[in-house]
Formats: sequence, C-alpha cells, structure tokens
Amino acid sequence: MIWKELTIHTTEEAVEMVSNFLHEAGAGGVTIEEHVDNSKPRDTSLGQWFEIPPNDIPEGEAKISGYFAQGSDMDEVIEQVKERTEELRAFNIDPGKAEITVRDVHEDDWANNWKQYFKPLRVSEKLTIKPTWEDYEPQSADEKIIELDPGMAFGTGTHPTTSLCLRTLEGVIQEGDEVIDVGTGSGILAIGACQLGASRVLALDLDPIAVTSAMENTKLNQFEDRIQVVESDLLSVLKQGEQFKLDVKLPVRVVVANILAEIILLFIEDVYEALQPGGYYIASGIYKNKEQIVQEALVTAGFDIEKTAREEDWVAFVARKR
Repeated sequence: MIWKELTIHTTEEAVEMVSNFLHEAGAGGVTIEEHVDNSKPRDTSLGQWFEIPPNDIPEGEAKISGYFAQGSDMDEVIEQVKERTEELRAFNIDPGKAEITVRDVHEDDWANNWKQYFKPLRVSEKLTIKPTWEDYEPQSADEKIIELDPGMAFGTGTHPTTSLCLRTLEGVIQEGDEVIDVGTGSGILAIGACQLGASRVLALDLDPIAVTSAMENTKLNQFEDRIQVVESDLLSVLKQGEQFKLDVKLPVRVVVANILAEIILLFIEDVYEALQPGGYYIASGIYKNKEQIVQEALVTAGFDIEKTAREEDWVAFVARKR
C-alpha cells in the first residue's frame, strides 16, 4: 500500500505537540527522528543498549513524519498542521523552521523498519522494556519486564521523558498503591506501576488510538484486572459522576503525567484534588525552558518539590501534596 508521508522539520521542544497535530489530522502513524550523535557519552549503568545510527539532524531539532492514506486531502492537512504549528509560538514554544514536505512511500518503508532500532532496554534498577518481537531473559529475580508493542509513536521508553517517569515511579510506588496515569499513550507507565506493586491503575488518554494501544499492551502483560484504560480529556472523567465506574478509589496516592509543560499547567489543581494528603504527583515531559514556571505553579497549588530529575533537556518533578 502506498501512503502519503508528510514530514515537518521542527524542534525537540515541539515534538509532542506536532506529533499530536499529525494524529489529529488523520495520520495512520507517526515517526520521530531526533539528533543522534553516537560519539556522545551515554549512560549505560543499567546496561542500556543504544543502536541508533547517527544522522544529519542538527542538535535540538527533529523531523516528524505522519503517514496518510491515499486519497487524503493533503492540501487541507498541510494547511491544518502548518497553522497549528505556527500557533505554538504564541505559547512560547519554538517550532523552528517548520518546513513541510510530502512524498509517496510504501507501507513497508515506515511501518516496520523502525523496529530494528527498538531493543530490550533497562530503564531502572527493576524495570526493563522488551518489545514483543525481541527475545530476552531477565538477568535477576528482581528484574521486571514490561512487554510492549507501542504501535506508532505512543511511547517506547527510549525518550528521556518516559524513562524519567519510570525511574521516579520506582522510587515512589509502594505495594498496593492506587495510581492514575494521565496521557497513558502505549500504557507503558501504567504497566510499569503494576510491575512495581500498584494494585490498581486508572490509565487515561484523549486519543482513541492510544487508548486501543494501551488496552492491547495491558492484555499483553496480563494486567487487565489491575489497569482500567479510559478515554478522557486529562482528569475530566473523575468529574463525570456515575457515567463511568472507576476501579480506583479516590483520592489516590500517586498521579503520574508524562505530557507537555503547557498541559501540566492546565490541571494542577485537579491533580491536587485527586491525591491523598502526602500523595505524590510525578510530572514529566517538561522541557528545560519551562522548568521554573511549572515548579512555581506546583508550589502555588500546594505541592512540595521533593525531587527534580533531569535527562538531556527534559525535567521531571516528584511533588508531594502538603
């Protein structure tokens, strides 16, 4: 099958938003290429395996490609994506040059080729992410496996924001905790929380494709009885009364959100209400230039910042409700 590949040249800071724009414009899949320099020292303390070939993308920039079925009105798609990308500047998000190109590609050129670079990845002392098509045996009795088929661009754990979340979760989760995962994507954080001892997880995402992906990965890891995946705009499902029967009992002890800083700022008070006194909010997906504004908003809402974790240009907060 032939697809239309729309590629936009942007920045790492804008990756999450632009990817979402492509999904909302009807993309059947999204791929992301960021700057790779294999001469740069990498953290291999947990046995991480890096096998991504270097490219000519300048540091701080990224190429995002969305794949659209033949017959799509590409002029309309280009106009929509260009307009929404340019609007990011009004929110102090730099999308870079935002140049757009379109070409025809065969499905095999994008749907499966990326899998050769997704290998088993040890992301913390206890957690290892294993793609379904790879063989891997745990190296110790304490090692927990997250079996994953992420689909396209819903979270493989290789991005700094996801690995930051998993490592901070490992330091926070206690046996029997109930957890809410906002913007679950592939379900990777919800599954990781269960592997670390959570008894129940409510996994939320606005994108119905992500919801399907998270449900499939939940079944793959045999956590259907512990993870409830619901389509929801942030925490709005918590306010919809009897319409939804939720498996978690509010308030919960842990909320985790791996989304953009601009979105985190929109629902900090909702997170505060959903948490027990002394409960933890793990907020990731924060680009370095938004660190201060998110920290100030968390403190103003009634959180104490217990830990600030960083990887590359990204920041995650572990905030505790007073």
